[in-house]
Amino acid sequence: MGEVDWFRFPLVRDTDCGRRWLQIQSDLGLAKNTVEAYGRGLDEYLRFVRDLEINPTECNREIIASFIRSLRVKPGATRGKVISIRGKAVLSNSTLQQRLTAVRLFYDFLVEEQLCEKNPVGRGRYTPGKAFGSMSQRGLIQRYDTLPWIPTEDEWRSILAVVQTKPTRVRLMFALGYDAALRREELCSIETADIDPAHRTVRIRAEVTKNRLERVVPYSIHTNLLYQQYLGERRHLGTGRGLLFLSSSRRNHGKPLSFWMWSKTVRGLAIESGVSRLTTHTLRHLRLTDLARAGWDVHEIATFAGHRSIQTTLGYIHLSGHELAEKLERTLAEVDVQRLRILRGEPR
Repeated sequence: MGEVDWFRFPLVRDTDCGRRWLQIQSDLGLAKNTVEAYGRGLDEYLRFVRDLEINPTECNREIIASFIRSLRVKPGATRGKVISIRGKAVLSNSTLQQRLTAVRLFYDFLVEEQLCEKNPVGRGRYTPGKAFGSMSQRGLIQRYDTLPWIPTEDEWRSILAVVQTKPTRVRLMFALGYDAALRREELCSIETADIDPAHRTVRIRAEVTKNRLERVVPYSIHTNLLYQQYLGERRHLGTGRGLLFLSSSRRNHGKPLSFWMWSKTVRGLAIESGVSRLTTHTLRHLRLTDLARAGWDVHEIATFAGHRSIQTTLGYIHLSGHELAEKLERTLAEVDVQRLRILRGEPR
């Protein structure tokens, strides 16, 4: 059954059409995290219709609406983005969109296989002879585009104060994750051959990226010193080539560090520093924002981040209202000077 962890999605596994659909997504080479997100979303939906004692092929728009309502009241994370700040934490808008996307694509498959007459989710539905139609149709859930969270200077200093006390591997991963604006999966998938210490660059292989777009990005001289120090320590964990970051724990000594262990490590840093909103993705958000603050063009930032669309890049950059106000003031000052020169009769 390929690389799908069916133990994590029991209802998908036990539903013939669901298992076939998710296996196809894996066989098509979708990123592992994407396949897992689809599996979680579909498993949750199949559990919902099972409790209603309804066959998923017989569901209509009313059932989908009920499913959405159940998601809206489901408890979510107590940190990060939430739909409302006045009550208890609920699933974020992006999570709701993700769940519904899995269901929508599942019904696209059922329609294509002639197991269902039409897609009850609607948006992007499959029409025989017309592929998947227009994606401009309004979705069932309104999408909220919120600014990404990044730490303040004081919060960042608190985080760094904690990171400085950690083992070399943690400090290197933290520094490299920030320097190169790496996603968690990209960071943990770096191999020893991907690092070029002479030129201080790291190659992010296409197969480990979210959009299968390879890139080579630089890192700082300070991170290079940490890298050289870590290599000396790594020899005690494993002498072979392959993945760069290895576990030093008793249970997994010398084995590749998993994505989940890095997330757990960063969560520990968040708790210890008192900056609870810190996640593995914060480093990427902050780095891209810092590049924008330094005057990088949005196309340059998109290349650095590995984005195919600058619209995606714009969603990562968080320039504060204070920063924008200062830029506006400088811009208007320049405009005023030009206008006064014209009034004085000076050449432009």
